[in-house]
Amino acid sequence: MISLTSLKIYPQHTNYLAQFVIFAYKINTMKFLLSFCLLLSISAVAQTKDSDPKAQGILDKLSTKMKALKTFQIEFTASIKNTTTGSNQSEIGKGWVKGDKFCASYGDNTIICNSIKTWTVIKEDKAIYQSDASSGDADGINPKKLMTIWETGFKNKYDKEDVVDGEKVHVIYLYPKDPKKVEYHTVILYITKAGLDLKKAIMKTKDGTVMTYTLTNFIENPVIDDAKFVIDLKKYPGYKMVKD
Repeated sequence: MISLTSLKIYPQHTNYLAQFVIFAYKINTMKFLLSFCLLLSISAVAQTKDSDPKAQGILDKLSTKMKALKTFQIEFTASIKNTTTGSNQSEIGKGWVKGDKFCASYGDNTIICNSIKTWTVIKEDKAIYQSDASSGDADGINPKKLMTIWETGFKNKYDKEDVVDGEKVHVIYLYPKDPKKVEYHTVILYITKAGLDLKKAIMKTKDGTVMTYTLTNFIENPVIDDAKFVIDLKKYPGYKMVKD
C-alpha cells in the first residue's frame, strides 16, 4: 500500500472542476492521484502570454471533449518514486463521474461525493471522514478535475511527439504560475494524437518525488446509478465516522 505523505496542492480553480488535489495527511496521496486523472473544468482557458499556441490548442480540444460527457469511468495505475528516499510504490485506482458527483477508489481507500457531502474512507484507520462538498476539497479530488488540471494556474509548453505503448502522443509540459504555493514544479501530459485522450500524466515534486499516473481504461457515458455516489455504512462495519 502506498504510504501517505503531507503533500499540499492549492487549487487554482474557482468553479466546477479544477485541480488534481488538495491532500491532507492520510488522504493526501489518494487525493493527489485523483487530481491527475488527474486533470476538466467549466470554461476553456483563454490564451495568454504563458500559453504555447500548439499546446493550448490540444488542451482546449481535450477540455471540450471531456465537458461534453455526461458520465465517465476511468481506471489507472499510479507509481510514486523517490530516488533519495528509495521509495518505489505502486497502486491501482478507479473513478466514476456523473455531473458533479463522483466516486473514486485508490488502493484500499475510497472517496465518495454526492455533490453535497464528501466521504473519505481510510481502511488503515477504519474511519470515514465526512465533509461538505462545498468546502473545496471535493473539487480538488474529483476525477473530472483530474482530467483538466491544465485549465488554470499553469503555463504550458509543447515538447514533442512521442510513442507510448505503440500509440503516438503529444507531450505537453505544465509549469505552475505561482510555484511558491505548490509543492510540485512540473506536470507532463501525454495526450494521444489520434483521439486526443489523456493517456498518462507525470507530476514532479520539489522533494524529488515523481508520481506517474497511467490511464488504463476510459469509458464514455456509461450508465451509473446515483447510489454509487452515496456512502453505504453497512459496507463499513466497525468504522468510526469523523465529521468536520
